[in-house]
Amino acid sequence: MSETLDCRTRCVIVLPSLNPNEKFDRVIDGLREAGFQRIVVVDDGSDEQHREHFDRAESFPECTVIRHEVNKGKGRALKDGFIEVLRSFPDAEGVITIDGDGQHLTKDIIACGNRMLEEKDKVILGCRNFDLPGVPSRSVAGNKTTSGLFRLYGITLSDTQTGLRAIPMRYVSRFTGIEGERFEYETNMLLKMKRRGIGFLEQEIETVYEDENAGSHYSTIKDSWRIFRIMAKDLLRRN
Repeated sequence: MSETLDCRTRCVIVLPSLNPNEKFDRVIDGLREAGFQRIVVVDDGSDEQHREHFDRAESFPECTVIRHEVNKGKGRALKDGFIEVLRSFPDAEGVITIDGDGQHLTKDIIACGNRMLEEKDKVILGCRNFDLPGVPSRSVAGNKTTSGLFRLYGITLSDTQTGLRAIPMRYVSRFTGIEGERFEYETNMLLKMKRRGIGFLEQEIETVYEDENAGSHYSTIKDSWRIFRIMAKDLLRRN
């Protein structure tokens, strides 16, 4: 592999997390063992019982930990992570956002990052297959709902909720100003990409769910409703 196409040295991982468990530790270990050199972790207001995981991550030279005193939401955590990347790693060629619950395998993170470096100007979305057996019903329901809404925009996505996204550095600053402080931010990012002519490509990744995705903080009803409202608001602006 060419050095210039190795995302492990040319990109920064941004990993937001709330009240993580041992899966988070394994994710950090997997990234470090694979050779990722720059990892920005955002503790989004975790309680005292879970802070040891961030303390552990902070002990590694590859990791920078940002701490929110209170929970501000995944969108805010991602944006604060982007701001840290812009401030501390301006030479990076891209950012790769991932979740800390083990759903994103290291090999898929590398595949998305390297494809982004090859494409140069496109965001790469790591997409799961929701038609496989064993996918939790709430994940299927949430994705089907938002996929239907996206078709109103002429956007066809197989995985609207993916947290694995490889973003060229040229777009990172723009994404810090996008509306949305919680899960709706990731949807708003896709809408703004469409509006601003930022292309994207899907990269198939392994579909991993353990314990019915019990560690997820996504609420099918509440967060889908929040996403619906922001998409409806955007449609009204366009018409």
